[in-house]
Amino acid sequence: MKINDISKALLGRTPSIMGHKQLIKFAVLLPLVEVDNEVHILFEVRALTLRRQPGEICFPGGKIEKGEEPRKAAVRETSEELGIKESDIVNVIPLDFMVSAFGTIIYPFVGTITNPGLIKPNEAEVGEVFTVPLSFFNKNQPDTYKINFQVEPEDGFPFDLIIGGENYNWQTRSMDEYFYRENGKVIWGLTARVLTHFLELMEQQNSQE
Repeated sequence: MKINDISKALLGRTPSIMGHKQLIKFAVLLPLVEVDNEVHILFEVRALTLRRQPGEICFPGGKIEKGEEPRKAAVRETSEELGIKESDIVNVIPLDFMVSAFGTIIYPFVGTITNPGLIKPNEAEVGEVFTVPLSFFNKNQPDTYKINFQVEPEDGFPFDLIIGGENYNWQTRSMDEYFYRENGKVIWGLTARVLTHFLELMEQQNSQE
């Protein structure tokens, strides 16, 4: 193969995330509802019977099925978990997607639930739902803590093949973890990260107006 052949083979392709086919993909929806003429954000409490993260606060969402578009997955999961029609979920807009340190891609969306009074949570997945006024988050900053990631090579790692050997200066990183506390509820983890991103976007928009 010649250089020109390589260029022709790659010309016009759309770049993506390296190794994305091996990553597990999830979609979540940050639901907006209107309560007493005020914008609220709706949260779920995961059922205590769930194997993963029982009792934690989250947004509706789940794994994207093969061939499914992220937006469709976010709407489908929200419909299934809250017991509402997909047509009750409108103005679904993508936020920035996130590649986690745990081999997953998260596609967050924000959307509006038009008939929150019709919500009947799926008891197999959702213990309860609650809402928090958007104004609360605008007035209250989260507590922020650092999580430090460490490098721990497996047994038999070939240190003899790298300069520095066992004393190699690995690049490490840390990540901010956000905690919002409201009326006895603690919102943290991925949910708080998506929420913070959404609030930052709203703040940027307001500053431009």
